[in-house]
Amino acid sequence: MTDNHKEAAREAALTYHEQPRPGKLEIRATKPLANGRDLARAYSPGVAEACVEIGKLETNASRYTARGNLVGVVTNGTAVLGLGNIGPLAAKPVMEGKAVLFKKFAGIDCFDLELNEPDPEKLANLVCALEPTFGAINLEDIKAPDCFIVEKICRERMNIPVFHDDQHGTAIVVGAATKNALHVAGKRFEDIKVVSAGGGAAGIACLNMLLKLGVKRENVWLCDIHGLVHEGREQDMNPQKAAYAQASDLRDMAQVIEGADMFLGLSGPGALTADMVARMTPQPIVFALANPTPEILPDEVRSVAPDAIIATGRSDFPNQVNNVLCFPFIFRGALDVGATEINDAMQLACIDGIAELARATTSAEAAAAYHGESMTFGPDYLIPKPFDPRLVGIVSSSVARAAMESGVATRPIDDLDEYKTRLDGSVFKSALLMRPVFEAARTASRRIVFAEGEDERVMRAAQAVLEDTTEQPILIGRPEVIEARAERAGLTIKAGRDFEIVNPENDPRYRDYWGTYHDIMARRGVTPDLARAIMRTNTTAIGAVMVHRGEADSLICGTFGEYRWHLNYVSQVLATGDLRPHGALSMMIMEDGPLFIADTHVHSLPKPEQLAEAAIGAARHVRRFGLEPRVAFCAQSQFGNQAEGSGARLRAALEILDSEPRDFSYEGEMNVDTALDPELRSRLLPNNRLDGPANVLIFGHADAASGVRNILKMKGGGLEVGPILMGMGNKAHIVNPSITPRGLLNVAAIAGTPVAHYG
Repeated sequence: MTDNHKEAAREAALTYHEQPRPGKLEIRATKPLANGRDLARAYSPGVAEACVEIGKLETNASRYTARGNLVGVVTNGTAVLGLGNIGPLAAKPVMEGKAVLFKKFAGIDCFDLELNEPDPEKLANLVCALEPTFGAINLEDIKAPDCFIVEKICRERMNIPVFHDDQHGTAIVVGAATKNALHVAGKRFEDIKVVSAGGGAAGIACLNMLLKLGVKRENVWLCDIHGLVHEGREQDMNPQKAAYAQASDLRDMAQVIEGADMFLGLSGPGALTADMVARMTPQPIVFALANPTPEILPDEVRSVAPDAIIATGRSDFPNQVNNVLCFPFIFRGALDVGATEINDAMQLACIDGIAELARATTSAEAAAAYHGESMTFGPDYLIPKPFDPRLVGIVSSSVARAAMESGVATRPIDDLDEYKTRLDGSVFKSALLMRPVFEAARTASRRIVFAEGEDERVMRAAQAVLEDTTEQPILIGRPEVIEARAERAGLTIKAGRDFEIVNPENDPRYRDYWGTYHDIMARRGVTPDLARAIMRTNTTAIGAVMVHRGEADSLICGTFGEYRWHLNYVSQVLATGDLRPHGALSMMIMEDGPLFIADTHVHSLPKPEQLAEAAIGAARHVRRFGLEPRVAFCAQSQFGNQAEGSGARLRAALEILDSEPRDFSYEGEMNVDTALDPELRSRLLPNNRLDGPANVLIFGHADAASGVRNILKMKGGGLEVGPILMGMGNKAHIVNPSITPRGLLNVAAIAGTPVAHYG
């Protein structure tokens, strides 16, 4: 990196911390405070009721306050990152950053506490006095050996988890990476020789963890700046180092590295040389974790050991040992069961969860966050990436289970599967709402054909379909392209074994397909030659023909191209008898719940009959998600106050609905704010037919529906599920080009639900 680049990076980092407001944290209220009634509940006199209940039973604090989800991140600034003893005030940006990571990755609230107290016993007393405030304590950036003293005192005196992340967080991630490195190398913990550089808190904790995983004490050789830690040495020793003293005449790392299987570095640059690596065993494991400059750079290692398995502490090399893989999720599990400590069983469970996740297929979300990086399990992918959204569900539930089984949980969870589902729902916003749809889809094994089978998103969705449903994916595309892209993406699915491929360029059914298409379209201007050409080039038409012929149950298309282009071919082939597109329904998952929008794509200027059909179809689909539909027809007009515009068509649609009994509530026409605000609606029309805020908005223009949908998605933080094509008997769904693999999985689950499940 040039000096100019370094300066630019420095300025960017400072701007990030300063703008648009200083720091990385703020405090927000979780309850309304809009009037005197709210004030009376939030403070005097209502707050006294919560105080009384906590006075009766201390565990009620987790019911009535934020304590059960609040972690204190505590430092005295004596060992900050690679900056050393810079003091508590200069450490504050790091602690704020730690709090942000807790919130981002596990939904845990944090207060950062920078204490001006260098004495370890006094620091421990201060931390212990904070117990009523927090559900757990994360000690951070306290120098060794003071950190051992502080943690020991706090763990003995406090009845909440106390976790020194520099020690145990690093040790857990190193443990997971080592477990998988040995898996790749075909070695066992109990057989390996480990040489470690660095006798600080993190280094000692990592060695302690390796012993718990099976490494033999006599096979561990610890070196520091003064050489080998050996019996009889007095210089710069403490009880933690002394535990690893070897009875040996060897005195430096260059001597003890001979025949080592693993190097573990938590020291400084230059501690390991290429000559030393060359004297290790074949396929050595080299964890050079010093930051910002490792003990040895990966290129130097590979110059003498091309097959080496390497990890560093840096994000610009594979296998970054990053504590964020651990601490948010181990605290999440500990807090949720009210653990009184974070014990060995919980830490080992965390290791197992992290290691197993790396061996699983890479998530689409992680692949998107790290575009261009290879994330297939192997020497360059030993541990998952921090942005893998599956971490919280897998790791936190494993930690919670271990806490309960080891007897330190004060609030055991009855259903751990439900708990994991809830955790996944905190990351995958659609997970909880989609649950009834997935359950219905599992009652039948439907064949889902994906028109754009060469798209990586589709391939990832197909793998997820196989993992999460009983559906059978069919991909349309060139086999060699699908195989190459699946391998590049690290997917384990194989054509012929896991899914069927339809090759537009060479499929034995080609004659049957173009013949079927010509039979359907012969009197609509399609000649045999045109039918042949379409069946060679148009994957949406091919998929529709497959559904028409009964070779697939539903088609999913639209990952590229314009919606109505796809709709044209879907309608040509599949809109027969009572089947015809009634509209497109999008479910927008907002912070306070779902909101359904229609018609976003099918009818530009829907007629009253089409609006009524859209409302009926929307109500039917809303019930698939376990919700009771409340439909509002939305326009500029408000209950008949404008004769012109879309209000007239909406009023006509209401008359159609009123003509016979309906099993859902609806009202209109009205403004969007009126639809969503029951109090406003009651003032304007006291006897209106809706109870509560509407959850389905029907618009008289596709422009309006599409605009609201996009604003909610891009500016309102809404996550879209769909669009769902209504009126086609679940035979086809057309998605948007912006859809994610998770979105495709959701649509596949909708497509995989037999029509009988939703009328």
